Formats: sequence, structure tokens, C-alpha cells
Amino acid sequence: MSAPATCHSPLPAGGSPAGESRTRRVALLTAATMVLEVAVGWISGSMALLADGWHMGSHVLALGLAWGAYVLARRHAGDGRFAFGTWKIEVLAGYTSALLLFGIALAMAGESLQRLWAPVGIAYDEALPVAVLGLAVNLLSAFWLHPPGVHAHDHAEAHPHDHPHGEAHHHPDLNLKAAYLHVLADAATSVCAIVALLAGKFWGLAWMDPAIGLAGAALVGVWAVGLLRETGAALLDTAPRPHLVEAVNSAVRRAAPGATVADLHLWRVGTTRHACIVALTGASDQEADAVRGALAAVEEITHLTVEIAPRRGK
Repeated sequence: MSAPATCHSPLPAGGSPAGESRTRRVALLTAATMVLEVAVGWISGSMALLADGWHMGSHVLALGLAWGAYVLARRHAGDGRFAFGTWKIEVLAGYTSALLLFGIALAMAGESLQRLWAPVGIAYDEALPVAVLGLAVNLLSAFWLHPPGVHAHDHAEAHPHDHPHGEAHHHPDLNLKAAYLHVLADAATSVCAIVALLAGKFWGLAWMDPAIGLAGAALVGVWAVGLLRETGAALLDTAPRPHLVEAVNSAVRRAAPGATVADLHLWRVGTTRHACIVALTGASDQEADAVRGALAAVEEITHLTVEIAPRRGK
């Protein structure tokens, strides 16, 4: 077996100063608003307002995680102890936060069910202004965080095979984009809380408040489960998305038509970065070099090893 051919592309280091500043500002503002909403919701008896506050709390955790990621990237950019960067510290914190969020969702659902069974009085005049304030904070946060050229319907995934020859093109700050989408979702929850409070105040539909409290619990629970799946998969180094495997196989077919991929290992070493080891059979040294060049153009691969494996039975 020939010596492996290895190439490296540096992981993004130092974070984004602008992204860190914007995320920190929004995280602090959201945290202050969350405390106010939860306190007034508890005092006024509004489960919808409590649900909105706790749901906003889920985004405080997400924003705090994003902020912490920027800080760690900046502080440990040159630390040799982290062979592939410090991104899994963020993932572990996200997994822990997701477990806590799931517990909060269960508690919110239990309280809402209890209030559906045994309704309590709601101070609508006190709760409504705070709900409107929460919506205003979410809209302001979305304005602060809005990444250039990013819209809610954009795909969150990078597609390296769309640019097989490594053409330069703009990649949004995914950390900032995730925070932006979180506050947009929270704004929708704030609208639901306002609708529930208005329905109770003007039409006497008090049952809508705990009902929307249940809906808020479901939103927090779904978000927590999604985060558990994503962070758990990253912590366990599960297989990457199929599009990246196909990008590797396509690059090999183009660069060395007579070669076969005998072994392939892909694992994440960053939010959108992967390490790749590929073993080829039936390839010459020149074809292995061609494969290395082709895979080096796949932007999601930052650490690459290409080796020629012996044919079985030889």
C-alpha cells in the first residue's frame, strides 16, 4: 500500500467579531425580556405568557450557546490541544441545554393541563403589555441578527457538489443564521400569546390561554428533541449527510474512472467541516493525486487523506 497523501485546510479560527457582538447584545436583551415575561406571567396567572417566556428562554440558551461558541473560537484559536477545534464543547452544552428544555416543556404542559381542568383568574391588563413587549424585542432582535442575503426559507445546509471545482462563493455565518431563525420562531410564539390574551379579555375565551400554553410547551419540546438529535449525532460521530458521501464518490469517479473506493470514513470536525479518509483500489499514484485534488475542492472537507489500498488476495 502506498503512503497516504494528506492535505489540510485550516478550520475557521477566531470566530466573527461582528457576529459575536450582535449575538451577545441579543442574548442579553432576550434574557432580560424572558425574566420579565415569566415573572409577570406567573403573577398574572397567564400560562400563554409563561409559555412565551419559557420558549424565549429556550432561545436565550441557543443564543448563549452561539455567543459562547464565538468566544471559545476566539480564545482557543491557537490551542494545539484541540486537534479539530473546540466545536464539540458547544455541542455538549447544547445537548445539556436540550435536556433541560425538555424538562421545562413537560412542566409547562403539566401546568397548562391543570389550569384547563381548574381555571384561575388572569390579569389581562398586566399580561398584555408584557406580551407585546416580548414581540417587540423579538422583532428588534431579528433586525439586529439578520445575516446579509439570508432568508427564512433558505437551506441551512452547504452543498459542496454544487461547486465541484471550488469556485468562490459566499457562505453565510451559520451560527448567526441559526440565532436569527430562533428569534423569528419566538416572535411567532409571542403573537400566539397576544391572541390568547385578547381572546380572553374581550371574548371571555379563558380556555385559550392554557390551550396556547400547551402549544408553547409543544414548541419547546419539539425544539428540544430536534436539538437532542442533532447534538447527539454530532457527539457520537454518526455518518454525515448523504450529499457529502455522494460528493466524495462523484469526485473519485471523475478523477479516477478506473478506481474503486475500498474504504471511506467521513466525520465532522466542525459545524460544517469534515475530515475524510478514502482508500482506493485499482488506482495509480497519479490518479490518487487527481482524487486528492478533486476532493480538496469540496469545501466541507478540511482534513483529507487519500491512500491506495491493495487488491484483495494480493
